[in-house]
Formats: sequence, structure tokens, C-alpha cells
Amino acid sequence: MPAEAVDVVVIGMGPGGEDLATRLAHAGLNVIGVDGRLVGGECPYYACVPTKAMVRAAGALAEARRVGELAGSAVVTPDWAPVAERIRDEITDNWDDTAAVVKFEKAGGHFVRGWGRISAPGEVTVATSDGDRVFRASRGIVLNPGTSPQVPSLPGLAETPYWTNREAVAVTEVPESLIVMGGGPVGVEFAQVFSRFGAKVTVIASHLVPQNEPEAGELLAKVFESEGIAVRSGHGTAVSHDGSQFTVELDSGDPVRAQQLLIATGRRIDLSALGIGAVGLDESARSITVDERLRAAPGVWAIGDVVGHGAFTHMSMYHSRIAAGDILGDSDETAEYHAVSHVTFTDPEIGGVGMTEAQARKAGLNVRTGFTELPNSTRGWLHKTGNAGFIKLVEDADRGILVGATSVGPDGGEVLAVLTLAVHAKVPTSVFRRMIFAYPTFHRAVEAALDALSAS
Repeated sequence: MPAEAVDVVVIGMGPGGEDLATRLAHAGLNVIGVDGRLVGGECPYYACVPTKAMVRAAGALAEARRVGELAGSAVVTPDWAPVAERIRDEITDNWDDTAAVVKFEKAGGHFVRGWGRISAPGEVTVATSDGDRVFRASRGIVLNPGTSPQVPSLPGLAETPYWTNREAVAVTEVPESLIVMGGGPVGVEFAQVFSRFGAKVTVIASHLVPQNEPEAGELLAKVFESEGIAVRSGHGTAVSHDGSQFTVELDSGDPVRAQQLLIATGRRIDLSALGIGAVGLDESARSITVDERLRAAPGVWAIGDVVGHGAFTHMSMYHSRIAAGDILGDSDETAEYHAVSHVTFTDPEIGGVGMTEAQARKAGLNVRTGFTELPNSTRGWLHKTGNAGFIKLVEDADRGILVGATSVGPDGGEVLAVLTLAVHAKVPTSVFRRMIFAYPTFHRAVEAALDALSAS
């Protein structure tokens, strides 16, 4: 079939791909955006955005339940209906991306619904419902395929009606009981949300939020225990479903039973489906290696999750700006990863940036740490109930700069901002100590952590 001549083809219209394709279209290029799923990707429909609406609603319930310790009395009656309605009508438009497609095409882009793969250098073939379409891209191809839920190959699991994040976001009723397999951000956020809406929740995980400092997982486990969320260590070995209840067999003890099972054990990507072997890239790899301008091969860029520097929307958007600037030739910005930040939206929020203490030591740095518990700060003490948290700083003592930090507590992700700036800009800790921290704020606890750093 004859190939259609275009400037750029973007395979995968998740947040970064959509942003990059729109930037190029605004610049006057003939851009084809390709995706077999929804324009906008996982984030606005099944992840970041709808789940934070769930977190917000669950947080409102938690605060109402704290009234008795602070301000009198309140009767709290959870109701999932307004949450489900908001997700369906306000946030996802009933999982319809028409508005996103129209916005992209108004910017000058062209959208093709289907699955794209590189079929030859400079060529993309898209499998659509009407058959294949072939595009010849004179300026380049951008790969932004995103990821899918990683489902473990446990005996019996495939035959059961388990959830991933996609099904959990769309539920209209909260289950009476829930098993969450996985202790990462997705698992712990859903666990706390559904627990606060009345589900009896058990989390199966060796560690909670393992990408963070161990103190964060230990604190979250204590909070979960106080809220009635059970945490079982070990791994599942088999799963069954009798029509009304799941049973998960464990290698560490008695089985766990519940009405519903949520699998939150990570994300995966199939590089072979992208056809990257056609441009000399390894289809068996776990990620695509790129240079500092996101170039993967001549005329090919890769951005977002597939690059392997963090499966975050903000990472994909960061890559988008750099790759677009390189394609257009109007920017010399290059990617840096020494200050990558991330937040888990549990209560307390868990924010981290840069290296953990263990990572810094593994890198051979001369490490000093500073630690302070949030309840010991004036704002933490005033906050009283629901004030669990801490600040931890990781310093390269030889250079006198922070290389990592963790902020846990109410609005922990917001407090993280000043720490992210310090790590990113490599602000000397001697200068950071001379900052005036407003009183009484949560972020003033950073000053106490700096004092602890000096004493270590």
C-alpha cells in the first residue's frame, strides 16, 4: 500500500506523547498521533487524576472522623455514589476521549486510532479497525507507549475476575472486603481509599512503598494498622475464586480471603510490539536506552515510562519538552535525573526526591543524614490527630549538598517542593540553613532536619 508522507509520527498519546505532538503541531509540522487506547493515556482515565479524586473523598471522611478529637462531634456516613459519579462525569467523561482528540486536531495534529509499530527506518504501520495505514516520517518517530498492569503468573489467577487499577477506578460500589496484592503507590492508595469507605482490606506485600526510605514504609504500616488495614508479608502462591470470594494462598502463612482482589504488582511493556528491531534496538530489553536528548536511534526518540527513569506523568511531560525542542532544533535542553521527585498520595502523603540513604551509600558517597519527626514541630503538634510524618535529608558531606530527601506527613508532597529545589539546584546546605522558614508551617520542620544533619 502507498505510504502517506508526514513530518512526525508519535506512537502513544499518553500525557507526554499528547503534549509533544501538540507542541510540534503548533510549530507547523504535519504530525500523526497514534494510539489504540484513549488520548491522554492512563493518567487522566485510570490513574493519577481519578485516583486523586478518590483520595480526596477518602481524606474528607478521615478528617470528619477526627472531629471528635478536635472540635466536638460528627456523624460520618460513607457514600461511594458521589465519588463514582464525579469520576465518570467530571473527570473521565465516561472514559471518552473525544474532547482530547478534538483539542489535538484543533492544534493542527491528525489522530489515528490504532496500534503503531516501526515497520522500517522512518516508517510506521498502524493497525486500525479499517486495516493498516503506512506513514513515512521525514522528521522523526517518537515512541511513548506507556505501560500496562503487570499481572503475576500465579496458578488460578487468570481464571478469576480480579481487578487492576483500571477496574478499581471504575467501580460503582465498594466491596465488603478487599485483598490488595502489592505495596507500591497504586496498591497502598487504593487500600486506604477503600478501607475508609468501609471495606475490610488486607495488603499482601513484603514492604510498603519500597522505592522510598524504609522509615516511610514502616510509618505507613503503623498508620494502616491504626486504621484497621491488615498488612501480610510474603508472596501469593495461588489464587482461586468460588463465585463470591477470592482465596489467595501465601508462602508465609494462612490464606487470605475477600470479596475482591486488586492486583497492583507493577507495570509492563512489550517492546517487540513497537517494532524497534527495525531500527536496530533490542526488543527483549526492559526499556529503551536514550541519550540526554531522548534520541533512541537515528530519527527515533523515546519518552516516558519506556525510557526507564520513572513511570511518572511529570517525567513523561519533562521528556516531551526536551524531545520536542530537539526535533524542532530550538532548544539545547538535556535530561537530568539527579532530582527526580515522586509522591504517594496516602495519608500521610509520602514524597521523595533524589537518592535514598541506601542509594547514596551504594554510590560511594560520604553520607550524612538528618531526621526529624513531624509531630515534634509546632505545626505538627498543633495539627494533633493525623499528624504522623517526618523529614529526612541525605547529604553528600564531601560536597556539602543534599542528594536526596523525604517528606512524609499532611501535605507531604507540597513540603517536598522546597527540598526538590535544593536537590535540583545543588544548593549548599550551608546556604539552605540560612533560609527563613515561615512559622508555624509544616515545611519549617526542614530546619529541624538541617539541625540534625549538622549534629550527625
